[in-house]
Amino acid sequence: MHYLYGSKRGVPRRLVATFSSEPQLRSYVRWATLEESGPRQGKFEQGSALAGFSSWEDSIEPLTEDDDQAVVHNPTPSML
Repeated sequence: MHYLYGSKRGVPRRLVATFSSEPQLRSYVRWATLEESGPRQGKFEQGSALAGFSSWEDSIEPLTEDDDQAVVHNPTPSML
């Protein structure tokens, strides 16, 4: 399982989606990124799991206590 986290200044990172593979996660982040403002930072597509955040990170292990069952698994652009 691959975990995608969103964060923004002054707010702790939050689990926003999970993926079955790293290529799926990377592809989704590429699609969701409207404008890059640095490594793993930018503006993200409204309606995407990263909407409202200014940066992202990923991990193969949970980084927070967030419930992975409470977020979307393998989201795609067609899910909007």
